[in-house]
Amino acid sequence: MTDDLLGRHRAVLPDWLALYYEEPIEITHGEGRHVWDAHGNRYLDFFGGILTTMTAHALPEVTKAVSEQAGRIIHSSTLYLNRPMVELAERIAQLSGIPDARVFFTTSGTEANDTALLLATAYRRSNTVLAMRNSYHGRSFSSVGITGNRGWSPTSLSPLQTLYVHGGVRTRGPYAALSDDDFIAACVDDLVDLLGHTRPPAALIAEPIQGVGGFTSPPDGLYAAFREVLHERGILWIADEVQTGWGRTGEHFWGWQAHGRSGPPDIMTFAKGIGNGMSIGGVVARSEIMNCLDANSISTFGGTQITMAAGLANLTYLLEHDLQGNARRVGGLLIERVRAAAAQVPAVREVRGRGLMIGLEITKPGTDEADPQAAAAVLEAAREGGLLIGKGGGHNTSSLRVAPPLSLNVAEAEEGAAILENALRSIQ
Repeated sequence: MTDDLLGRHRAVLPDWLALYYEEPIEITHGEGRHVWDAHGNRYLDFFGGILTTMTAHALPEVTKAVSEQAGRIIHSSTLYLNRPMVELAERIAQLSGIPDARVFFTTSGTEANDTALLLATAYRRSNTVLAMRNSYHGRSFSSVGITGNRGWSPTSLSPLQTLYVHGGVRTRGPYAALSDDDFIAACVDDLVDLLGHTRPPAALIAEPIQGVGGFTSPPDGLYAAFREVLHERGILWIADEVQTGWGRTGEHFWGWQAHGRSGPPDIMTFAKGIGNGMSIGGVVARSEIMNCLDANSISTFGGTQITMAAGLANLTYLLEHDLQGNARRVGGLLIERVRAAAAQVPAVREVRGRGLMIGLEITKPGTDEADPQAAAAVLEAAREGGLLIGKGGGHNTSSLRVAPPLSLNVAEAEEGAAILENALRSIQ
């Protein structure tokens, strides 16, 4: 990036619109798992535009679908029949596991979560929402109001009454020292106690793995146990699959399936990877929930033909090439390689995640105190070595996030792990 472009950015865009790196880079093009900046430097991309380039950069099947659709019609709104939208909705409804599912398309995960909150509060006639501590659900007024991560919640004003529940972070908080079974039992007891002190909530919204929170997660089975409590009281469960969906975790197609005995959620939101960079979000819900609204509603840009064509091509490629299986195999190799490297670096408190969704928590050695400066230094060193990764975490953004495209191969995983190892060693 030239100084001129950076100066122009600062002159017309908000101060709170963050840029990575002390010297921000302009990414000009990409191919496969690599991107190039304006100076011709090539990088392995282990962040994918915030988990959005799900399959690969410049995937021929997607670019061809977009080009062909653009030559026909780009957009008409939801006021007209839209074949690509119907076809993608049919596939997502079937894949969701939700019975008699209906699908509504939006342009982002934020808008998807907004819609889920609208549906849940209208269906239950309650504006009380349960959310997880350390959670993130978007940047709109309502989704900020249920975000349990101080670094991403600029206001306490909200149209919703939000109550925060224990359990999203396994290794911090009052129950961290417990066994997995005891951890789940304590979180359930806390939930039951909380529900005894409030009017009936509309829903619990939860990310199966907390994305912006630093790829933290509870033990498998927590949300199944929560669901039993919620179901007894008629409270809905919203699974925020914006970052965990489409097979990224390797073991499951959806993150909620790690808590499988509960069955599917009542409402599920998705976005990011399905469009491989095109703006697609959406909500899946049982028909009686989706159809509960008694006022008119449309979407101007949700489900527009060009994004739906991209989503169809991308989903087809993902399924035909078993990218979920690849995430499990290559992601398993990558996380073990990262754990081996991190074991030699005292500043790494924890390596966590599953599939191609890996988090490293950076703290001051020998303590649980966050060290955002060290995390930022690793981010910089990785870039200098030719690797792009992300940041996150609920403790002053002291976690690093590794989430490559799901087509990552073994050689690229080894190369990226070696660069990350060198970056980690640089802070010792």
